[in-house]
Amino acid sequence: MRVFRGFSTPVPAPTVLAVGNFDGVHRGHAALVARLGAVGRDSGLTPTVLTFEPHPREFFSPESAPARLTTLREKLELLAECGAQQAMLCRFDARFAALEAEDFIDQVLLGVLRVRHVVVGDDFRFGRRRRGDFTLLEQAGRKRGFVVEAMGSVTVDGERVSSSAVREALAGGDMERAARLVGRPYIIDGKVVHGDKVGRQLGFRTANIRIKHNPLPMTGVFCVEVGGLGERPLPGVANLGIRPTLGGTRPLLEIHLFDFDSDIYGAHLSVRFVHKLRDEQRFPNFDALQAQIAADAAAARAYFKL
Repeated sequence: MRVFRGFSTPVPAPTVLAVGNFDGVHRGHAALVARLGAVGRDSGLTPTVLTFEPHPREFFSPESAPARLTTLREKLELLAECGAQQAMLCRFDARFAALEAEDFIDQVLLGVLRVRHVVVGDDFRFGRRRRGDFTLLEQAGRKRGFVVEAMGSVTVDGERVSSSAVREALAGGDMERAARLVGRPYIIDGKVVHGDKVGRQLGFRTANIRIKHNPLPMTGVFCVEVGGLGERPLPGVANLGIRPTLGGTRPLLEIHLFDFDSDIYGAHLSVRFVHKLRDEQRFPNFDALQAQIAADAAAARAYFKL
């Protein structure tokens, strides 16, 4: 997928466009991008997404902004897998937030993205103070010669799919519900880094991944499947959190892979969270922590029927 940053240069060809944050790239986002692909095949337009960095709520209310489900890299990779051929990254700052809805249409959609067809969700808002909506966009389309198409919500088991619903499922430890909403297990990608070797002292060697999500969408101990080390994902048990027993303050993902003992520092792993075992907790001493880790590993082995 080709990625453009900023609005200094128009894209090379007319587009069919979707606009959004696309956090988590869930089933609703996938359906939206699939529609872009269908329109693109019929009309010769390039399927393109416009997304924002940072998330608008991080700009307006950083203290109450929601936990991110995906990093920017993860989001772009997932959108490409869904079929997006181009992405335009917009820096969401004071200047962009002050852009009137009509100017957003003229300068961004038409001037830079060369829009001929726009597909938007049923709750789409844009422009200064979120004044722009589907009706305003549709009226502009009739005047300026581009098609505006509304796409209804996607539901799973009667529940509307949204990033907020995914966050709620993850925070509640319901990994199965989260997977239904997203269309796959929740995944965190990252590179294996050197840790403090405490896992070895406890008898459970771990692969450690520094986490860019802050705040975390969830914490706890999980059954995981890890990709990136061979043809098939490897089962394991993982702790996601700050490690309160060890006095940690920074988020860390620690993965113990079953029946695996290779040196994988620097490897890029894709960690699928398939089941939650328990919340992260503080233990009174190393012996108690070691006993609980052994119990967690046994529970995860039982989950995977190993």
